[in-house]
Amino acid sequence: MAQYETLGHYYDALVKDEEASRQWVDWIESFHPGRRFLELACGSGEITEMLTENHEVTALDLSQAMLERAAEKDPDKKVTFLKQDMRDLSALGQFDAIGCFCDSINYLVEDQEMRDFFKEVASHLEAGGLFLFDSHGLDRLDEFAEDYEEAGEFDDGTQVQWLISADEEMIYQDFAFYLPDGRTIQEHHMQRVYDPEDLKDWLHEAGFEVLDLRGDFGEAPLAECEKYFFACRKK
Repeated sequence: MAQYETLGHYYDALVKDEEASRQWVDWIESFHPGRRFLELACGSGEITEMLTENHEVTALDLSQAMLERAAEKDPDKKVTFLKQDMRDLSALGQFDAIGCFCDSINYLVEDQEMRDFFKEVASHLEAGGLFLFDSHGLDRLDEFAEDYEEAGEFDDGTQVQWLISADEEMIYQDFAFYLPDGRTIQEHHMQRVYDPEDLKDWLHEAGFEVLDLRGDFGEAPLAECEKYFFACRKK
């Protein structure tokens, strides 16, 4: 089962947090990104729709289910949505700012994959353009060293079990959806947690200057945060 093809239908019911989405957008806008904004791995479009208040937004995701949810929030069709892999932006032009949020970057699990991704992003930014993203904090590996499990039921009667575990540098999320018709659909998600110093080195290698690095919107020290927030400028 492709990632998010079932989860995409229930994603907002599981994790939607309008206040947190507004925090992301306030953080983004604090760096005054330019007009043309590309959002990578846009998911269900919560942040995307808020970005249209000040930007011409192109947003891409690999999950058709996620894109459908995002498009429902954009009745005026202000966003250009694309079903596309964020690792290959060759069909796209140049942007003033590119963002990748909600730990989507952690789906890149190999060093070289991440280094190539940073270079690909840089190649689609104007000189002085911004690259804004967040990434799991190392502290999450300790948090999920003991398995975390959650269960619930959606309005349509589908039940879900959600297990999160960590091993070495990896975080695993396993979802089981028990549909009212008796079917069970499973999704397995794997993310890698990176040392922020490695990310900084690879960003510099790709031609970025790191303008700001903070934990949890600046609310936690890097050693104890859930997410690192990176603001970078193309040199």
